[in-house]
Amino acid sequence: MREQMTVLGRQAREASRALAGLTADEKDRCLRAMADSLESAVPVLVEANRRDLEVGRGLGLSGAMLDRLALDEARIRAMSQGLREVADLPDPVGRVLDERTRPNGLRLVKVAVPIGVIVIIYESRPNVTAEAASLCFKTGNATILRGGKEALNSNRFIADTLVSAGRRVLGDRFPSHAIQLVGTTDREAVPELLALTEYVDLCMPRGGEGLIRAVTACSRVPVIKHYKGVCHVYVHAAADLQMAEDIVFNAKCQRPSTCNAAETLLVDRSIAGGFLPCMASRLAGKNVGFHADSDSMPLIRFGIGNRTSTVREATDADFSTEYNDYILNVRLVDGLDEAVAHIRKHGSAHSDAIVTGDAAVAERFLREVDSAAVYWNASTRFTDGREYGMGAEIGISTDKIGARGPMGLEELCSYKWIGYGTGHVRG
Repeated sequence: MREQMTVLGRQAREASRALAGLTADEKDRCLRAMADSLESAVPVLVEANRRDLEVGRGLGLSGAMLDRLALDEARIRAMSQGLREVADLPDPVGRVLDERTRPNGLRLVKVAVPIGVIVIIYESRPNVTAEAASLCFKTGNATILRGGKEALNSNRFIADTLVSAGRRVLGDRFPSHAIQLVGTTDREAVPELLALTEYVDLCMPRGGEGLIRAVTACSRVPVIKHYKGVCHVYVHAAADLQMAEDIVFNAKCQRPSTCNAAETLLVDRSIAGGFLPCMASRLAGKNVGFHADSDSMPLIRFGIGNRTSTVREATDADFSTEYNDYILNVRLVDGLDEAVAHIRKHGSAHSDAIVTGDAAVAERFLREVDSAAVYWNASTRFTDGREYGMGAEIGISTDKIGARGPMGLEELCSYKWIGYGTGHVRG
């Protein structure tokens, strides 16, 4: 296993050097050809994905996880469109980030450069294969992709399609190992790959908390990550209640399997009677289950009536849980200070939102909630590279050193300083 992973790492390092010789136009033409190839292969990719879904059901994956795994024509076309959007974005490599001339005449320029070799480890979502590969390719980074065993057929087909399209455009100038998929599902591949400090520059895990913690624990290369997405929507006393209802419904139900879906609803006690029953009724229409504090439980029960949605009393651990499912924690609070204190205790520094018409309260929330993304009168579901105008994204980071929030092209660059002298020596 060590030898196999070393070969992947060595090939990726060589490919990263070759990528540096490609022009922005060459990379963009490859990305557009990759998008066209994926769209042309919709029936074949759907069939490969069908086999993966059978594997996933055999592994006992939840409905939410199977939704992450599933590809249909619409999702494949969206994946292709993401590649085209990346191609349309400016190439971040070579950007001048800073420039200064010292009193002695030495000119210093800070320039964006590729990171080098990036390992992406992820679960279930085959679209990550295309997103990660496209972003890394655009920024001149070679990528090694390690998906889950439940998505092996889809991931292999996507990776092969991308490489074949690049070869058709550039021939031998296309670095064949710029995009590599780890072909084994052996768990030992991960620690062996992440021990290759001479070849691998960065690892980015995408998936559940267990996967991310396991990767972080074994890695000898830097890891950019978020452990989980425990996202909140706080409905303040000055909220427009219809707006609040729409935002909460979207944040929980639009796609609950994602890390930016809301897991906890906080409601000011003073408006709970006029808001929670209607909110609970609407959520019950999507069979959302509720883990509620004792004060909110009667209002929720009244709202759902005879529907089949479950309601039980929330535990302290529930408020720190990422469900990725149709389950919502609910708690009543006495104002902004209590809501912020709750988020600080139970949140994951991912995405949190306030709904209010009071600008002063909103500004305090935006300032005091220390998450990668905070929103005023908007759904947490917007924490996404495409929604931020980045094209596809490679992941969400809740780290504070380096990239934070959705990671697009600029976040996949490092930088170097270039000095221009005329025989300068330091005295």
